[in-house]
Amino acid sequence: MKKALSSLGGLVYSTDAGRMCPDCRQPLADCRCKANAAAAALAAGDGVARVSRETKGRGGKAVTVVKGVALDAVALAALGKQLKAACGTGGTVKDGVIEIQGDHIDKVMAALKAQGHTVKRAGG
Repeated sequence: MKKALSSLGGLVYSTDAGRMCPDCRQPLADCRCKANAAAAALAAGDGVARVSRETKGRGGKAVTVVKGVALDAVALAALGKQLKAACGTGGTVKDGVIEIQGDHIDKVMAALKAQGHTVKRAGG
């Protein structure tokens, strides 16, 4: 039975380091293999920032979501911090997506346009 489990790929997530690379078994922040580069390119999207509002899975609370911004993880975190400050709310950046608490689509779109990003409103 242990051989069957080891063939599945091993450690995927560690509470210490977060997500792990399936190829080199290092935390994604320290990964230098091709799989990480492909995942980063996929996360970057087409360079068009899509701003939408979601409530699904959040107990009815609205969250403004920004996807598709072509920035690396550090710059994306800095952009998330700027957007949270502009809206005066909290939020998070995870898996290449910026989430701002509350319905702030207009403020977020204006802030992104002021920084020179191509912005589209997604959803209804």
